[in-house]
Amino acid sequence: MLACLDLEGVLIPEIWIAFAEKTGIEQLRLTTREIPDYDELMRGRLKILDDNNLKLPDIEKVIGSMAPMEGAKQFLDWLKSEFQVIILSDTFYQFAGPLMAQLDYPTLFCNSLVIEDNGRIADYTLRQDDGKTKAVKAFQSLNFQAIAAGDSYNDTGMLKQAEGGIFFKPPESITKEFPQFPVTQNYDELKEAFLKVRQGILKRGR
Repeated sequence: MLACLDLEGVLIPEIWIAFAEKTGIEQLRLTTREIPDYDELMRGRLKILDDNNLKLPDIEKVIGSMAPMEGAKQFLDWLKSEFQVIILSDTFYQFAGPLMAQLDYPTLFCNSLVIEDNGRIADYTLRQDDGKTKAVKAFQSLNFQAIAAGDSYNDTGMLKQAEGGIFFKPPESITKEFPQFPVTQNYDELKEAFLKVRQGILKRGR
């Protein structure tokens, strides 16, 4: 059985929010919690970067000062002792490296940025549309079962596709829209939810 986790908001802080705090640009605080359409969100971010002459090295400086959320490393270590763990994220490999090092390099599936020689972020490339959901579906085609956990609109597809889905610190607006998923607010609750959901899946399979 696989555990499929979102990255930002579950194991690490939101990178764009940290960058917004550093630059003082409030619009960069928007995430998939507020804007479900990921392309709309990213096009807006890229325009803001261009308008303010901000480039990849500016973001990398902020990422270099970040750390995983308190307790994330310990939770991830525990989860790997109970499940095979895969991180499914809409972040970018150019962003994730320093934070993955602090988490002992878990398996990460994410996307890529198109970077010009001067460091300008010209575009982004998705591995595929709705990649989190399709990744879970692909694992299931290999006869894996999956429990997925996330916090945002862009996680709800994989939560629905998986045999079990769990919210971690989601905004109230999302929990009202998707009341079928248990809500957890800390890593102890998330541990309990994974075990409970797994038990339910195993009982259904008997």
